[in-house]
Amino acid sequence: MTEKKTLFAFRIPIFVAALIVPILFMEIDQSYSDGTFVYVSNGEDGDIAVMKLDPKTGDMKMVEKAPAGPNVKHMALSPDHRFLYASIRSEPFSVITYLINSETGNLTQLSKESLPHNMAYISVDQTGRFLLSVSYADAKIAVNPIDPKGFVQSEPVQVISTGPNPHSILVDQSNRFVYVPHLGNDQIKQFLFNESTGVLTPNDPAVVYTKDGSGPRHFDFSPNNRFVYVSNEMDGMVYSYKIDNRTGNLTEIQRISAIPLNISFKPSTPSAGNGAPEMEDGEVTTIGVADIHITPDGRWVYVSERATSTIAAFAVEPHAGNLTHIGSYDTEKTPRGINIDPSSNFVIAAGQESGHVSVHAINQETGELEPLNRYESGKDSNWIEIVEFN
Repeated sequence: MTEKKTLFAFRIPIFVAALIVPILFMEIDQSYSDGTFVYVSNGEDGDIAVMKLDPKTGDMKMVEKAPAGPNVKHMALSPDHRFLYASIRSEPFSVITYLINSETGNLTQLSKESLPHNMAYISVDQTGRFLLSVSYADAKIAVNPIDPKGFVQSEPVQVISTGPNPHSILVDQSNRFVYVPHLGNDQIKQFLFNESTGVLTPNDPAVVYTKDGSGPRHFDFSPNNRFVYVSNEMDGMVYSYKIDNRTGNLTEIQRISAIPLNISFKPSTPSAGNGAPEMEDGEVTTIGVADIHITPDGRWVYVSERATSTIAAFAVEPHAGNLTHIGSYDTEKTPRGINIDPSSNFVIAAGQESGHVSVHAINQETGELEPLNRYESGKDSNWIEIVEFN
């Protein structure tokens, strides 16, 4: 197999270099004067690892472990980066509001409020006034108000019974349109969003259908708000859509695989649990595509695949929005969550089964990934948020 690029095939050289490189850079810049902070939720440990990222070298160092609660999973940032929100997926289901210290990155818990159900994904609208969430297990969409102090309110403005297994929810940059991929019935629901009230109304049409058995999971918008890229958990494909900025309707333009070449797995099926790939005798047998992000400069798309523990890289054609496959790169075991720093220099991956995060440098000419270093995070490392303070 020549297409798949290895991260840990040469462990000794990589980690010897990893020990040497930080020593060299310590003499140049010990403080990481640019405030870039990485937040990693650790579900089994029940905390959030706070790390400081050197935006030039990709080196990271631990700041603190902020207490959260058992099964802390998805997180979201407020638009002004003052607050971090974390979903607690153990009873009582809730969301924690943290204040972010812009100088140190430390988190201060401000409040903990109940959510309608076990919410698998949370996001914040462009005004910072509403928390949007979906429950994978309970087939619910919810909108909760956020007060002027940044606190999420426990009384939702709206709870919608929806199709099976909604897996993510985001509002576009115009703050007028909301999309919800449903893994269980291969649909992406389209909503109109009222930023004054937080109320969602079905768009016309209300649904975009994907291929049967595709399992749409996560998605991201291009920085110019013209395109949407959707990762499909069960068939391993990335679907590309064009957004009509007048109506909010999505039009499919491409399907492309995120599975390493010469790898053959059977499609997976919706899970009542955590949605992880199926295993037989300790070996993964089904596809497990997970997270997807586009670089802030709009040039590259990266997708995590849990069955092969790889990150697929794609180049973005800026005018038509089409993707071109670059390659697949080994990373942490079971990379449930990945994210990209604001400078578009690094991809960081969280290993759900490794308890570590890895930093990969993005080749600015080709989009290829180069392994830099890995850091202990905590048990059940899953979601990553990154914030930069100037």
